[in-house]
Amino acid sequence: MAEGKKKQVPLRLSEKLYNAIAAWAEDDFRSVNGQIEYLLTECVRQRKKNGKYVSETLDEPPELDIE
Repeated sequence: MAEGKKKQVPLRLSEKLYNAIAAWAEDDFRSVNGQIEYLLTECVRQRKKNGKYVSETLDEPPELDIE
């Protein structure tokens, strides 16, 4: 993939997770897509930095306590 070109990827999220990301995106003045891309970029950067994932429980589904 050429530098600067973006690939479209279908993504399914629970409604609670989507709403949480949407609220976070709004706080950070980003679109939902921009927020997801930012979060994934930070995770990859962290992994490259220390060779570990951000969380040891990355494969476990998140427990969202969102009202």
